[in-house]
Amino acid sequence: AFALKGMPQTSGLVMMRDYRASEDAPVVGRLRQAGLIPTMVTNVSELCMWYESANRLNGRSCNPYNTSRIVGGSSGGEGCAIASGAAVVGVGSDIGGSIRMPSFFNGIFGHKPSNGLVPSGGQFPLPTGRDMELLTTGPMCRYATDLLPLLKVMSGPEAKLAKLDQKVDVMKIRFFTMFDDGGSLLVSHVEPEIQESQRKVVQYLRDTVGVHVEELKLTKFQYAFEMWAAKMALSGGTDFATYMSNYNGRVNCYLELLKWLVGRSNHTLPAIGLGMGQGLADLTPGTNKKNVQILNKLDQELREVLGEDGVLLYPTHPKVAPYHNEPIFYPFNFAYTGLFNALAYPVTQCPLGLSSEGLPVGFQIVTTPNNDRLSIAVAVFLERVFGGWVPPGTRP
Repeated sequence: AFALKGMPQTSGLVMMRDYRASEDAPVVGRLRQAGLIPTMVTNVSELCMWYESANRLNGRSCNPYNTSRIVGGSSGGEGCAIASGAAVVGVGSDIGGSIRMPSFFNGIFGHKPSNGLVPSGGQFPLPTGRDMELLTTGPMCRYATDLLPLLKVMSGPEAKLAKLDQKVDVMKIRFFTMFDDGGSLLVSHVEPEIQESQRKVVQYLRDTVGVHVEELKLTKFQYAFEMWAAKMALSGGTDFATYMSNYNGRVNCYLELLKWLVGRSNHTLPAIGLGMGQGLADLTPGTNKKNVQILNKLDQELREVLGEDGVLLYPTHPKVAPYHNEPIFYPFNFAYTGLFNALAYPVTQCPLGLSSEGLPVGFQIVTTPNNDRLSIAVAVFLERVFGGWVPPGTRP
């Protein structure tokens, strides 16, 4: 999705197959200037709006821990390349979890920064209107210790907003935890092994480190998808069917569905479904406004709880990396990450080893805006204890 001069910039859209970027995206330019050498552009979901990286132009990316599983999306190719050792670090964008889900499924670290820290320009498609309030650009890497220096380079002069140079004493951080969303009817239950990995961390913090970890019960979390969708619907941004046409009118998604059924569409089923579903969401402005009000109340509650020195440990996703195409049956599971786009909170995805199936598990470390250094410091601390990234091929 990000422009790398001379390289394809298609976001998996067939009609963009011949396009080459004429210049670097701002964040790519900053990384080059700091001495990093870009080696590739990687696969994404069509137009970066689905959590499996598969499209009709470049095909499907496979998980390095089990090739029958997904790599996540939209930055799934990036997560796969980093986890498998094909890249050292990478750049992702995140409007609903597109940094954190691929990082989770591929067992690496990823950070969704506070809004305004890292420029999101130079990517295709670039959201418009208030959609930009949900979008951030951030680093992905195998080692937690790379997160902060990468974020400093990527944020440039804006680094001072988040006090990234300020030292953090993990012992002075207040810890909170939630093991699920409270029971959303739209989202899968969190798998036991994911919860167990989180409980081990909580137990370690309590028993070995000696810090207090408070378990929260915030019932509004169960409306995460509704709140994210409402924020998107009321943003006034470009609709997805317009992106599908590369801004040349609007794609008729109902016609594309018929074409897809007979194998003649250039679009993926998730993209077609999103184009259709977005139109339906726009028909419920009253419900959307109500859900945004719930979101605003949750924001107030969380800020009061976390303050300027607290972090929340929360599942990144309810399931380990699903089989290919399986996300179609669980389309709302991204709500575990999407909620924090709607809230505009910084979040670090932290790997915690492998499940009994040999697939990565982990959780999110959430904090309040411009306190990115807290969640990153906790990730660095936990990496030392729990090991962080585990190379593919390792037996659990």
